[in-house]
Amino acid sequence: MNDALYIAATGMKAQTSQLDTIANNVANASTPGFKRSSLRFGDLVSTGAAAQQSGDVSTASAGVKIGSIQRSFTAGELRRVDDTMSIAIQGDGFIELQLPDGSPAFTRSARLQINADRLLTSSDGLVLRQHIHVPTDVRSVSIAEDGQVTGRDDAGRTTTLGRLDVAVFASPSALTSVGEGLWRPSAGSGDAVLAPPGEAGAGRLKQGFQEASNVQLVEEMVQLMVAQRAYEMNVKVMQAADEIAGMTNNLRK
Repeated sequence: MNDALYIAATGMKAQTSQLDTIANNVANASTPGFKRSSLRFGDLVSTGAAAQQSGDVSTASAGVKIGSIQRSFTAGELRRVDDTMSIAIQGDGFIELQLPDGSPAFTRSARLQINADRLLTSSDGLVLRQHIHVPTDVRSVSIAEDGQVTGRDDAGRTTTLGRLDVAVFASPSALTSVGEGLWRPSAGSGDAVLAPPGEAGAGRLKQGFQEASNVQLVEEMVQLMVAQRAYEMNVKVMQAADEIAGMTNNLRK
């Protein structure tokens, strides 16, 4: 009977974690570029053939665990914004930035600006991998869907400044979040493969757009109800196990 209590407790703990994940998704439903999380549960049951034949059920029941936390990189809706320095990706892929230590970080969208060295950076000051330099006489920057970056001066003359590539991963769901919409590669995601926008599976760049969160509130509400019912059933199992244990203790009275 102690096994039943423990198993029900692991179920309650797992559903509490599920509730926390759903709450985080809902809280970030309006966060630009946010990618929803989901839990993958694993079975703690360790069943051996010998245990089954001997009827030793104590080795065949252990409960549930959280196997992994996965991110869904389904694209969010692209929304036009009143900011020509904002860029997003229509399709798969990421924009590569450089962290202060020189290591790479990746984002789905960014608001660009020009730093003191006249390099294009994110709003957080992270330099684009391509190190695109903007001359002092350039007054506006244009980014085409194929990644070509051009500048225009006061006289209307255009200058080619460079090209932005798009980074794609074999398994983007295995990327590691470092906050602020930034991601780093992991052993599971594989290394980034750079490709011109629109080629080799890479999405196209969209200037003046921002990617919305991919959280679907209706889906989150459904998952919330499922978690609530699962938690409730685990509570009932624990109550039943406790009542049976109480009956057993009263047999000799």
